[in-house]
Amino acid sequence: MKNICFTGHRNIKMTQELKEHLYNLLEIMIQNGAVNFYAGGAVGFDTECELAVLKLREKYKNIKLHIIMPCPKEEQTKKWKQNNEKEQYNKILSLADSIELCSEHYNKNCMKKRNARLVKLADCCICYYYKSRSGTGQTVRMAQKKKLEIINLYE
Repeated sequence: MKNICFTGHRNIKMTQELKEHLYNLLEIMIQNGAVNFYAGGAVGFDTECELAVLKLREKYKNIKLHIIMPCPKEEQTKKWKQNNEKEQYNKILSLADSIELCSEHYNKNCMKKRNARLVKLADCCICYYYKSRSGTGQTVRMAQKKKLEIINLYE
């Protein structure tokens, strides 16, 4: 599998153990041929995955981080409460290998379009999923329908 997408809830308890597990999993996947990593640029699990890929890219120069944005960052981050989240997102965007915009403006379908695009580009979905009625749940169901391998780090 060369193409991995990420999806996960915004409010997660990102322990050091979980960060190490994610990093080690990604490193094994890279050693087995994973090259492209697709993330949706959300706070929480997406951010942790993006940071792990960027850290691994220092060691594995061939891997790529692709950000699939639902809408322009000013609209996507409008309700984010922490300024450091916006600063971190800007840094991630500046280091990404590509950025794709799903909608020109925020609208009721832009998140779903982003989620569908993530799944379309992927061979495997790494998620942190525990709540069915959510964007993460929607993305996991799309991945199941496409018969992607799904690795849930919540379990």
